[in-house]
Amino acid sequence: MQLSNHLDDNIRHLKSIFPIPQSFDIITRDLFLGDTRGYWIGINGFCRVELLQQIFSDLQNPLYMKDHKIEDISRYLNAKIGYAQASLCDSWEEITRNVLSGPSVLFIDGFTQAIIIDVRTYPARSVGEPDTERVTLGARDGFVETLLFNANLIRRRIRSPKLTFEILSAGEESKTDVALAYMEGLASRELLADLKRAMAGLSATSLTMGTKSLEELLVKKRWFHPLPCMHYTERPDVACSFLAEGHIAVIVDNSPSVLILPCTIFQFTQSPEDYYKSPVVGTYFRLVRFLCIPVSLILMPLFLLLTAYFPQFSEKWGLLSTEALPGPTIIFYVMAVEFLLDLFKYSASVSSSRFSGSLSVIGGLIIGDIAVELNWASVEILFYAAVTLLTSLSLASIEFSDGIRVYRLFLVICTALFGVWGFSVSLFLVLYSVLTTPVFGGMSYFWPLWPFNWKALRTLLFRYPAAKAQPSSVWKRR
Repeated sequence: MQLSNHLDDNIRHLKSIFPIPQSFDIITRDLFLGDTRGYWIGINGFCRVELLQQIFSDLQNPLYMKDHKIEDISRYLNAKIGYAQASLCDSWEEITRNVLSGPSVLFIDGFTQAIIIDVRTYPARSVGEPDTERVTLGARDGFVETLLFNANLIRRRIRSPKLTFEILSAGEESKTDVALAYMEGLASRELLADLKRAMAGLSATSLTMGTKSLEELLVKKRWFHPLPCMHYTERPDVACSFLAEGHIAVIVDNSPSVLILPCTIFQFTQSPEDYYKSPVVGTYFRLVRFLCIPVSLILMPLFLLLTAYFPQFSEKWGLLSTEALPGPTIIFYVMAVEFLLDLFKYSASVSSSRFSGSLSVIGGLIIGDIAVELNWASVEILFYAAVTLLTSLSLASIEFSDGIRVYRLFLVICTALFGVWGFSVSLFLVLYSVLTTPVFGGMSYFWPLWPFNWKALRTLLFRYPAAKAQPSSVWKRR
């Protein structure tokens, strides 16, 4: 819908769109620009007051307004409004989106165009290191909830004219800003086109949970796929490394994490800590992290299988230091310890940092010892559970670790109920679930293992020096 050249008509239409004057944060001003009437609207708290005061003071200054009557709005914009981020607009849809996003709008009587003055500012926290991706060395900055700040953190590291940020909108009601960051000429054109089409066809009222909501809208996966199908990062240096390799970074306003496309399972085994250590040390810890995945998945189910259903192996290999326990007792012990592990992990993650350390000490020392005394667990099962928990915490991605946790719980339940057949069938189902995990754009979740690319795979398995780690060309993933 287009604007009217009568200011009163535009004001009435504004009041039909916005709750004026019911909503206290929507502010308006009646202005007189010489002999021409004007009307300004903006959101309180989204506009820099000092800049607006200077602009209004200049526009209404008789010495500044030599022309009492505005004849050409384009010439007036270029000659009188001395602010860089100002433009003309004639669409009510664009005006509504801009006002709700932060820029203010100036209507002038006699014209079917309005002047958008982008003096927005957002409440934002300081840039700090993310808790989930800490490193002993390296940068201490992380993404925040403001899209422009996140784009600046990336632009500061990649000063290339090829770096492009395309702005889109998602959510019929929220109109959340989403930026697609990529390196022109390096990113896959097909993947970028698929992403734009998917963004244009989103059917959602709002992105309530930011990047997580967008992930679930872009990739439809079944309930039996607990592993993440998109990689998250809160570190600008990690995002920049992926951009340099031809990936696409999706930045969602109001969210401190960035989505990386395309996604592979090997991305969840990488840690920025590897690149802030020497190549030998980084390779060692990376291989340890790879080993932690199968240990975290099958240690407890395999221990349950051997001790509850094959006590002869338990005695031969010394899995239990005390006398052999009945199978149902071992099953009860394992299930109780698994529940306690989840309880400790969840309570420590949601509690204040002042208490999370105390919770860990209480859970590990007091409750564990009392559980043994009350015959709710045994020392051996607590040991294997502690090893399982440590291997889970060593994984770089929390989402990936939680997915492995769901798989392990499924294996434990099936093994407890059906023994060796339950363990075998459930393990097959877990592998099937992992292999069929969907990825956006039809890419392979196991690249570069499938399709096989040894040159790319070895850079994921081993930490190469910086001179050799840079790909000579963009990896081919199809």
